[in-house]
Amino acid sequence: MRPHAALRAGLLLTLVLLGPVGVAAAPEGQLTWAVHFALAPTFFDPAETPGLITPFMLLYALHDALVKPLPGHRLAPSLAESWSVSPDGLVYDFVLRKTARFHTGDPVTAEDVKFSFERYRGISGQALKERVAAIETTVPGHVRFRLKRPWPDFLTYYGTPATGAGWIVPRKYVEKVGEEGFRKAPVGAGPYRFVSFTPGVELVLEAVEGYWRKAPSVKRLVFKVVPDPSTRLAVLKRGEADIGYAFDGELGDEVRRTPQLTLRPTPFVSTHWLAFVDQWDPKSPWHDRRVRLAANHAVNHQAINQAETLGFSRITGSIIPSGFEFFWPPPAYPYDPARARHLLAEAGYPSGFDAGDLWCDAATTGYAEPLINDLQAVGIRTRLRPLERAAFLKAYQEKKLKNVVYSLSGVFGNAATRLEAFVASSGIYAYGGYSDIDGLFREQSAELDVRKREAIVQRIQQLIHEKAMYLPIWQLVLLHGYGPRVAEPGLGLIADYPWSAPYEDLKLKDR
Repeated sequence: MRPHAALRAGLLLTLVLLGPVGVAAAPEGQLTWAVHFALAPTFFDPAETPGLITPFMLLYALHDALVKPLPGHRLAPSLAESWSVSPDGLVYDFVLRKTARFHTGDPVTAEDVKFSFERYRGISGQALKERVAAIETTVPGHVRFRLKRPWPDFLTYYGTPATGAGWIVPRKYVEKVGEEGFRKAPVGAGPYRFVSFTPGVELVLEAVEGYWRKAPSVKRLVFKVVPDPSTRLAVLKRGEADIGYAFDGELGDEVRRTPQLTLRPTPFVSTHWLAFVDQWDPKSPWHDRRVRLAANHAVNHQAINQAETLGFSRITGSIIPSGFEFFWPPPAYPYDPARARHLLAEAGYPSGFDAGDLWCDAATTGYAEPLINDLQAVGIRTRLRPLERAAFLKAYQEKKLKNVVYSLSGVFGNAATRLEAFVASSGIYAYGGYSDIDGLFREQSAELDVRKREAIVQRIQQLIHEKAMYLPIWQLVLLHGYGPRVAEPGLGLIADYPWSAPYEDLKLKDR
């Protein structure tokens, strides 16, 4: 049941997963990933979670949340064995799981939950804290969140990977080692504990046999940093990695044709788009809607999709995933270079213009390059400026990037949560805003009637399309590959989630 439905009906939400049955064999063996970006200590800490799905690759291993998506469940009880919502929608009560413990051996307590929420400073942190009046921990094993007013998206933000606010860290340990010490040696309540981290090389984790859900079957997980896609494939072929992430179309096809390797296209809620971050500057060419519209007509989405993801990705005209609640399907801009050139001429750029830098996460360079070529073909000249993922996110959030940004998000949520981060002028990734959109966004955030709220959120999406605020690219399907030792890679076990998970469900083949 979706959180807003429970809120409207004032129903008790009590979901209990089956606990571990029987005695599991001791974990054995090692699984190795070749990942496509440089790992950073900020990804080890739930409090730092940005508006991307990337850190959850590690959070699902090292940490645990009160509630989170699990196979077959959009919201499943985890460190909280159950929860309930008051009829007026103002109180959320969580009952903690008695068997849940941190890697230090300390039990997960209500004080840890409160501490983790107050410490959270990642995506949508301000929105969460502004709406929570108090967190009560007077009853052992229980946590009560009191809201200032009914908020139908509370569990969407707190209980899914829309944010990292619901992932719990140990208060005593963090206070003992300090913030920097926690990043260097993180401790959580997840199925794997931290062993070592070599920057630019690898992260090593080891199974926690007493994990509440079930003991992992694989003893050691190794995440190797292999940014170059050709090298990732070579590592996978040689058996130096068991799972390789994020291959482009050419290499994905090679995975598909290679004996002993398996290609696994993995859909998720990641939309990609170009953000014209200077469109609020009257001196910028991007201030003119015709220029933004020309860029949209310049891109051959189908050709890029076929070349980069073997046609598996979904072409979209929106930055909102199609499966999100309140999604409005905008009409797609047709590929029309002649129309693009005509619009540029109307805007005063008959010979095109120098559009400056196009910033991107280094892992998306392969996707950005054909976009640059298409823009160049109609006269919009840009220069690719890739940054390592952590540096890219930091610069993006601090509003230090200019001209054009290759933007993306794969976090869970609904249309309103995606708009909050990227479209509303107060959003963590917003470089500006429009008064009509901001007004509607404030209106929808307080609307409890679902149909009225849906109409408002969809009107916002219509305005985004009418203003040509962005250049939507696609809803991405990642091409992953895995080798012959893997019995269960965990890809796609959690709906709309792109990485291997839950890690305690992964299996190696018997030798």
